[in-house]
Amino acid sequence: MKKDLHPKYNSNLKVVCSCGNTFVTGSTLDTDTLTVELCSKCHPFYTGEQKIVDTENVVKRFEERAQKTSKMSFKNKREKMAERKAKKTQTGKSTSTLTLKDMLANANISK
Repeated sequence: MKKDLHPKYNSNLKVVCSCGNTFVTGSTLDTDTLTVELCSKCHPFYTGEQKIVDTENVVKRFEERAQKTSKMSFKNKREKMAERKAKKTQTGKSTSTLTLKDMLANANISK
């Protein structure tokens, strides 16, 4: 068998949580301490409380985006169609559709 194939096991790794909880565990990490954001003392699954860990400001950006969209007015499809129809009736029926026969008849009259 090859020697030194497996990493060294550190049986005294101190884990420090952001809530202040500390405990000792074993790991193959070379460091003596490990800092974590959540542990079993402060994790929402175990405590039943909601805790938002926002390390990259994702929640803050989402809330800002939600505020911007709440200020905007969104119209549904029916409202948009009603506006288009109202606008079309305001311009009048000047855009009458002529058939090819009518166009040719008008062309012959004007000659």
